[in-house]
Amino acid sequence: MRIREATPADLDPIMNLIGRAVPLMRASGNYQWSDDYPNREVFCRDFELHQLWCAEVDACAAKSDGCIAAVAAITLDQSPEYADAGWDLREQAIVVHRLAVDPACRGLGLAHALMRHAEFIARERGIQLLRVDTNSENKAMQQLFRKLGYTFAGKISLAGREGVRFHCYGKSL
Repeated sequence: MRIREATPADLDPIMNLIGRAVPLMRASGNYQWSDDYPNREVFCRDFELHQLWCAEVDACAAKSDGCIAAVAAITLDQSPEYADAGWDLREQAIVVHRLAVDPACRGLGLAHALMRHAEFIARERGIQLLRVDTNSENKAMQQLFRKLGYTFAGKISLAGREGVRFHCYGKSL
């Protein structure tokens, strides 16, 4: 496995990965993402800000898009609603958004590796806090966050996502 910064040339494989992941999310009751999010424009902004990372693997069953097997935006972007989880938004934090693993590559530790990479970036930048949110129905991500030492901070709603609740998790380095 190799983690690297994504480039605009990766956009089509990333969008194909998202297209495979979203139906499985929905089938499990996780409606965190919609038909219009995440979209090409969001990922293009991530490229421009140098905040999109991908995990590559040499071989993954049923993969046809090269070797991008997972993706995550590792940002400084804190949603205003994070304050509802008791977080002080004046504190600088690394925030992981848009984490997705190709369904054909589950079980390889890719989400774990991207979360560890977020910690590496935080240390490199001298940032002590990491924050993340996930749909209240996304039990696998909640389990991963706890396994990595993140603590539950609270439940929030996000603008434009009526009826969907999100769990917030944080970690201090």
